[in-house]
Amino acid sequence: MAIGGSSAHELYNKNGHECLVFTSLVEGHGIQSNQFLLIDGDHAAVIDPGGDLTYTALSIELSKHIDISSLDYVFASHQDPDIIASLPRWLMHTRCHVVTSRLWGRFLPHLASSFVTNKFSSDMEERIIEVPDEGMSIAFGTSTIRAVPAHFLHSVGNFHFYDPVSKILFCGDMGASMVDDHADEPVTDFAAHIPYMEGFHKRYMGSNRACRLWANMVSKMDVEMLVPQHGKPFVGKPMVAEFLKWIASLQCGIDLLSEKDFSFR
Repeated sequence: MAIGGSSAHELYNKNGHECLVFTSLVEGHGIQSNQFLLIDGDHAAVIDPGGDLTYTALSIELSKHIDISSLDYVFASHQDPDIIASLPRWLMHTRCHVVTSRLWGRFLPHLASSFVTNKFSSDMEERIIEVPDEGMSIAFGTSTIRAVPAHFLHSVGNFHFYDPVSKILFCGDMGASMVDDHADEPVTDFAAHIPYMEGFHKRYMGSNRACRLWANMVSKMDVEMLVPQHGKPFVGKPMVAEFLKWIASLQCGIDLLSEKDFSFR
């Protein structure tokens, strides 16, 4: 593993509200992933910060923008290692609350044994905010962050996070693309981008039904940008609409299963 050369890329910055993305903090191992910093005045939150592979590099970058010890929230869309395996460090070195699905809140202590087995155990329980299946709004500075249901879109308990100020939907693995570089650059040719997404979505999304329900929900929201945890963002309502149309018609997950996938050899 090597520390990458990435600095923050600005997604939004207006009237004291900022959204930053870090796209290549480490090089050499692991899937490319994006980490996000939201700032509203004196308040700060990190979305999907990753594991040990990204923690040191991300901390260095965050310290250029905020006082890490006063971090308000860590938002975790689901439980995967590249999402939240660095949990013990955030609990130890900040005062943050961790926001995640109620389905995963009871599993996260397995990532932080030192907090479970000593005097920090009760503190950990108080610092995990378990989101109910229908989602919820979380106060953040002068605004809120909305946890939006995205169940079975890679994880049985899954949430995306909507920032109503920037109108960005941080959409986790939905919209992910397998790119090696330039993840900070928006998609400009949707048709040409499909090969970088299709295989991933067919395997990691639960079913077309889940995709259609999600796309229908998002189409009714005021979304200017879809920003996945892997790969390039979709910027502007026309490009967002292109993605929603594509994903709503994609056969994936259990739609593609047959007897040959469950044969004993």
